[in-house]
Amino acid sequence: MREALRSRHYSRRTEQTYCQWVKRYIHFHHVRHPAEMAEPEINAFLTHLAVKEKVAASTQNQALSALLFLYRHVLGREVGDLGEVIRARKPKRLPVVMTREEVKGVLANLSGDKWLMASVMYGDGLRLMECLRLRVQNLDFSRNEILVRDGKGAKDRITMLPESLKAPLQEHLKHVRAIHERDLADGWGRVLLPNALDRKYPNAPKEWRWQWVFPQENRWKNSQTGDEGRHHVHESIIQKAVNGAVRKAGLAKRPPAMLSVIPSPHNSLKAATTFGPSRNFSVTRT
Repeated sequence: MREALRSRHYSRRTEQTYCQWVKRYIHFHHVRHPAEMAEPEINAFLTHLAVKEKVAASTQNQALSALLFLYRHVLGREVGDLGEVIRARKPKRLPVVMTREEVKGVLANLSGDKWLMASVMYGDGLRLMECLRLRVQNLDFSRNEILVRDGKGAKDRITMLPESLKAPLQEHLKHVRAIHERDLADGWGRVLLPNALDRKYPNAPKEWRWQWVFPQENRWKNSQTGDEGRHHVHESIIQKAVNGAVRKAGLAKRPPAMLSVIPSPHNSLKAATTFGPSRNFSVTRT
C-alpha cells in the first residue's frame, strides 16, 4: 500500500491516512485479508462508519477513497456496485471567522518564533504545514513574495509577503543562519530534500538556500543514511501555542479544534483571486 502511494507521489499525510483506514477496515472484519473481501464488506464498513460512529460525510468519503485505492492499485481489482450504502449526511455549515481585533488578541499572546509563524500564516494565508515547510529560497524579499512549493494537491503557488513581516523575518533568518553555520562547523547542517534531489546534487542538503525557515531546536540523525541535521518545527508546537493564545485572549467563539489557518486580512476580490482561494478568510479546522 505504501509503495503504491509513494510511486504515485501521494503526500505522506495521505499515505498515513489511507493506511490507517485500510487497517481499520481489516480489523472491522476480524483481520480478514482484503483480497478475500469485496463489495459487501466495503458496504458494511462504510455503513458502520455512518450509523455507529456517526462520522462526517467527508470522513466517510475519505475512507471510501482509501479502500478504492487499495483494491484498484494494490490488489488489481475494480470495485463494483456497492449497493445501498448508508451515506453520512453532509451538513451546510458556516466558517468561523475571526475579526481583526480577535486576531490581534491571539497574536498578542504569542512571542518569538511562534508569533512569527502565526503572523506568516495570517498575513500570507498559508496552511500550517505550508508555513513550517518553507525553505530560505522560498522567501523573495525584493519582490515581497513567498513561493509555496508542493501545497495541497501537489500544487505550487505564489502569495504576498507583508511589508510588516519583512524585518522580523530577516532578523529571524540571521539567527537561523548562525545556527546553520555552527551546525556545519560541528559536522551537521544537512536537511532532507524532496524527490531524491540529494542524490542528484550531493552538496545541496548543506546549502543555505535549502535550509528550513523554521528549524527545530534539536538536531537529528537519519538512521538509514547517517545524515545529521535539523528538521522543521513540529506542527504540534505551533498548534499548542495558538490554542493557548486563544484561551488567554478569552475568545468566546473559539472553535473546538486547532486553528490550522488563521484568517487572512486580505478581504478584497483581487487578493482572493491573486493570492489564494477564499479559505484564507476563515478559520479551518484539523
